[in-house]
Amino acid sequence: MSYLFAVTLLWAFSFSLIGVYLAGQVDAWFSVLMRIALATLVFLPFLKFKKTPKPLAIKLMLIGAIQLGVMYSFYYHSFLYLTVPEVLLFTVMTPIYITLLNDALEKHFNPRFFVIAIVAVFGALAIRYEDINSNFLIGLLLVQAANICFATGQVTYKHLMSDSKLDHKTVFGWFFIGALIVASVCYVLFGNADKLPSTPTQWGVLIYLGIFASGLGYFGWNKGATLVNVGALAAMNNLLIPAGIIVNVLIWNTEANIMRLSIGAGIILAALFLNQISTKSSMDKTLPIDES
Repeated sequence: MSYLFAVTLLWAFSFSLIGVYLAGQVDAWFSVLMRIALATLVFLPFLKFKKTPKPLAIKLMLIGAIQLGVMYSFYYHSFLYLTVPEVLLFTVMTPIYITLLNDALEKHFNPRFFVIAIVAVFGALAIRYEDINSNFLIGLLLVQAANICFATGQVTYKHLMSDSKLDHKTVFGWFFIGALIVASVCYVLFGNADKLPSTPTQWGVLIYLGIFASGLGYFGWNKGATLVNVGALAAMNNLLIPAGIIVNVLIWNTEANIMRLSIGAGIILAALFLNQISTKSSMDKTLPIDES
């Protein structure tokens, strides 16, 4: 859980940095390409090309292509239609996607994880943002597409690597290589070379997002996903919402309903607590009884 909390704090700044310094100013396709390229460079030195089984490398590339490459394509463009708080709040369905995808892979329905995800969603909805603009439907659809890609990557990576004996950092470069292929193709096809970063601040934001938020962030998040159950993973996805809005309000002075923010964050934390309690209860029931 410590990995997920640490990355939550790291990512809390990303939403505002994109919304304030990049959205509408720097070509979204270039931002995606730059961010993924820098993250790839971080993990290339650790990559064991000859020691990684080819099937594993291909699967990691596919996961990266979906979770990062395709997801960023939807995610960055959503900022053209939505404010930062709206983008954050429209991610509320991610926990549901995670639980449903996990159940589909395991071929059974787990009501406990589903209930925990629902509680987390209610927590995010409690921070409902008002005065949604006329482009909200397009933005909503873009964010939901990004959510599905993000959820798919988390669940498939968890199933692929949970029991692996390999050091995650020695194979995670394949994840970014898959994403880089998607980002490169998209920039060549749709990119606008006239809207490259024009200020040191914009370049600095892209470098920070690439090395820290993407490189270290996705490694930490996906590794953390392999160490917790699906209920905790689902709830942690929505903890990003109050964290991101708090940063947006405190640093960039964006208006937000503090009371709703506090209530929503409390509900999401309650979902995490509920997951921990129910998990401990399930484990206690499965422990062998000492009859001596």
